[in-house]
Amino acid sequence: MAYVRPTETIDEKNFLASSHFISFPRQVDSTSYAVKTDDRGHKVIPAGTVFPTNDASAEGVTFDEVDVTYGAQPVGVIVEGYIFGKKLPVEPAAAAITALKKITFVDETQA
Repeated sequence: MAYVRPTETIDEKNFLASSHFISFPRQVDSTSYAVKTDDRGHKVIPAGTVFPTNDASAEGVTFDEVDVTYGAQPVGVIVEGYIFGKKLPVEPAAAAITALKKITFVDETQA
């Protein structure tokens, strides 16, 4: 028996400005401010989300999209590196940029 699903198009943006980055594992769940519900009804946190909040308490930027529909999940959080801030799903707030001391946000025109 064949299982057939419709074709899905995934739109991923490369927000890394350099191959140099350092990430650490963190845990996220469906209570995050950044949770979005996708077409299939799954709760996901997009890659490139300022973690844990987009303010002065920011620790880093999520590396991958993570599905938190069925509970908390681990996610890589970039704590050091070069990132295109304008390519993130939501641009980091000024307070978050200040808090992320080891992340350099690069303007797209410099690439």
